Amino acid sequence: MTKTITKIGNSQGIVFDAAFMDLARLKVGDRVDATIVPDSGAIVLMPLRNNAPARNEISATIKRTMKDYRRTLKRLA
Repeated sequence: MTKTITKIGNSQGIVFDAAFMDLARLKVGDRVDATIVPDSGAIVLMPLRNNAPARNEISATIKRTMKDYRRTLKRLA
């Protein structure tokens, strides 16, 4: 995926679209650790996460799964 560095106020930045954020499991306000690889100049962003998912994420996933597989779950019951 190619991105362009753009001017944002007095700074520069890269805008990530929603699909990219979903794939990285990031949302606005999440913290990341930024590292520069000296030899190549590569910028590496690593999310700072707790190991356990938040309660609301678990609930949302369960509800989504139950909705998506309602017929299958009903037949199994």
